[in-house]
Amino acid sequence: MEDAAFIARLRGGDETAYRDLISRRHVAMVRLAMVFCRIRETAEEVVQETWITVFTGLDTYTGEGSLPSWISGIVVNKARIRAVRDRRMVNFSDLAAAEAGPDAADLDPGWFSGAGRWAEPPAAWSGITPETEASDRQLLLHLSEAIDALPPAQRAAVLLRDVQGTAPAEICQMLEITEGNLRVLLHRARLALRARIDALITPARFTAGGGGNSL
Repeated sequence: MEDAAFIARLRGGDETAYRDLISRRHVAMVRLAMVFCRIRETAEEVVQETWITVFTGLDTYTGEGSLPSWISGIVVNKARIRAVRDRRMVNFSDLAAAEAGPDAADLDPGWFSGAGRWAEPPAAWSGITPETEASDRQLLLHLSEAIDALPPAQRAAVLLRDVQGTAPAEICQMLEITEGNLRVLLHRARLALRARIDALITPARFTAGGGGNSL
């Protein structure tokens, strides 16, 4: 999706490449826009404006950052402008500071590795069956809902870092927050999501006869 050949196809007006990019990125872009706009219809309008900017401004993409990060930056800028116009704008850095709290003293560093992965990931299913596949799809749906239920700054941090894989420095610049705030936002969000997963997986696995695997 981000190699030189794909970007060349986009710049050449390849409709298939356009459709591929939209199908992979549109939903995530709307979710990101909703952090600022809060109303889905408004977020959809912001994303439509973003796509126009992306496809008419591909020559301005330098390749210094990833293509998704470049697109996300456009979404954030347009969503901020729209929120100000609609008088719904809240200073994001203040919001992030409030959600992060005065310090990170209550955060247990043992939960996650330095790369942000769980130190003890959920245990794997003992076998693949139609029932477990259906349960996994349901889990992904619940996880998506849990992300959307996070406080705005935590949600933006998770969407950009964990869902889209944006580099921390790019996120900080995009959201105008400090690296310390980003670390705490991600930690709090990941703990909330892990708690949601714990609540869903453990009884499901026990019921499915997976030997009562624990996390």
